[in-house]
Amino acid sequence: MKPTILVTRKLPPEAMALLDENFQVECNPHNRVLLREELLNAVEGKDGILSLLTDAMDGEVMDSAGNSLKMIANYAVGFNNIDVSAATKRKIAVSNTPGVLTDTTADLAMALLLAVARRIVESDNYARAEKYMGWDPLLLMGSDVHGKTLGIMGFGRVGQALAKRAAGFDMKILYHNRTRVDSETEERLGATFVEQETLLKTSDYVSIHVPLTPETTALINSKTLSLMKPSAFLINTARGEIIREADLVKVLAEKRIAGAGLDVFEHEPKIDPGLLKMDNVVLLPHIGSASLETRTKMGLVAAKNLIAFFNGQLPPNCLNPEIFES
Repeated sequence: MKPTILVTRKLPPEAMALLDENFQVECNPHNRVLLREELLNAVEGKDGILSLLTDAMDGEVMDSAGNSLKMIANYAVGFNNIDVSAATKRKIAVSNTPGVLTDTTADLAMALLLAVARRIVESDNYARAEKYMGWDPLLLMGSDVHGKTLGIMGFGRVGQALAKRAAGFDMKILYHNRTRVDSETEERLGATFVEQETLLKTSDYVSIHVPLTPETTALINSKTLSLMKPSAFLINTARGEIIREADLVKVLAEKRIAGAGLDVFEHEPKIDPGLLKMDNVVLLPHIGSASLETRTKMGLVAAKNLIAFFNGQLPPNCLNPEIFES
């Protein structure tokens, strides 16, 4: 008999087909995130769960599934939604989908940077409102990107991929990371390691690419924002909780930085009303990896992690391989 899998949200067709081929699949029938009570009921008796970053996979969920639950495959690189230690304690394998969304997310970070710098959304709205009356030397002037300084906070896969794109705009690239990368990588990407304070003080654009951890929660706050130049822009395609949104709204309202491009929010799906009123902010509904190709690849990776586990193998992207050692 095929293992029974809960898929907490419908995935692209190719991924769903692979899951249906290998498992008895139960999928969330709603076009929304499962409510907590719905999730607790849906996991009952399942052998595996294919979860999204919007699903809190904690000990209560795992216990609601019962002893049958053997694996949680997360449809994301980040896994802050999963209590991995609780899973490990219960001998439940956990996996994620690294690598496949790197370039797509870096593309979006660069798009956000360009959009907010050159006032693309504002200009589109202006033209659609039929306000355009002819070329004007002072109309909707933005900021240059080429030749400017980009500060990348978090220099993992996505941060490095963004550096490659920024090089095409002749940008000076600074980065700060918990661990400095090797000199060969720095030379190849034309990136210079600096302390966080230096990065914030000297960058024209600051792009966030750190994982969400207790240390990075509210990393961008009134204190760190006060270090940025009044002409600087903040870009975030990582996790919303890294920025204390109320502090960002205040800084933007007081024009202490020039603008922001945000794909993620502190209290998703809610967005601070102050941000909604600002023309110098570009807001996206968490679409960093949202290309057909990448979202399909993510689904296939998550499915293959599950298939490997239920075939008695170590999942390729297992986050707690120690459960296999005892």
